[in-house]
Amino acid sequence: MARPSDYTSELAEAICLRLAEGESLRSICRDDVMPDKATVLRWIARHDLFRDQYVRAKEQGAEALAEEMFEIADDGSNDWMEQLDSEGAAVGYKLNGEHVQRSKLRIDTRKWYLSKILPKKYGDRIQQDVTVDVKDGLAEKMAAARERAQQG
Repeated sequence: MARPSDYTSELAEAICLRLAEGESLRSICRDDVMPDKATVLRWIARHDLFRDQYVRAKEQGAEALAEEMFEIADDGSNDWMEQLDSEGAAVGYKLNGEHVQRSKLRIDTRKWYLSKILPKKYGDRIQQDVTVDVKDGLAEKMAAARERAQQG
């Protein structure tokens, strides 16, 4: 079966619903019943309504990823592996470092993505403090410069 290439509002809505759930456009377009990625990108360029839907869906998808980070962090189901002795009897548990590190990587990747796609909400806040030493006459120099600018 050939992939769809003609724009329809139904396909656009299906794509946007999946994006809003946090699924990537790449994974959506791997689905045989969906258009390929290049087709969707052309639709974004050509259809204003779809472009607006797409932008909103991507923002909602980012929020879904933010929520997903809590699920990843709270899921400890594979953090520990049962250790068995040579006869197969349980002797204790061992930290599954690979799983813990994979979970950390998944969270860090989502945090990085969120900081790039929604920087005002999820980006690092940089605070700068500026102090002026009045002793060196900086305040007077700034006032004089403002006055010259207003006159000139």
